[in-house]
Amino acid sequence: MLAVIRIRGRTGIKEDIADTAHLMRLNRINHLVLLNENEVVKGMLQKVKDYVTWGEIDLDTLELLLKNRLLFRGRKHLTEEELKEKTGFTSYRDLAQALIDGKIKPSEIADAVPVIRLNPPKGGYEAIRKSYRSGGSSGYRGSDINQLIRRMIISGVDLNGKREN
Repeated sequence: MLAVIRIRGRTGIKEDIADTAHLMRLNRINHLVLLNENEVVKGMLQKVKDYVTWGEIDLDTLELLLKNRLLFRGRKHLTEEELKEKTGFTSYRDLAQALIDGKIKPSEIADAVPVIRLNPPKGGYEAIRKSYRSGGSSGYRGSDINQLIRRMIISGVDLNGKREN
């Protein structure tokens, strides 16, 4: 399971790259999508590599992401009981495990919004115009994507940047 995050905006982007990002549903900065790894996805990632970062997400980070940021129809978070009624999974951990094992696709989660909105990373990005290998942020980062996602899930802050009570 790959986590893909858009790190650069739309200004000055070539049309074919913008179309590819749109097909991946990465229309705004700090949006994340979960994709199953295959040859088509790898080709799309290579095309948009200067505008996104991606890597393999682990079980704990995926569970945290789903629990805190996954929205369902009507921009609602679900409790574990509501999750069981809607999806048949008893907990967010079971849902995360099924996604990682490939038992279900992210698009098969009933009424789930396909894009996960994140806050900008605490401490900021490294240079967004440089690749991750060169000390920047864009491109493939492997399992280090988990650290970035954890920095982008700020506890106590909702999606509009307001403190939760």
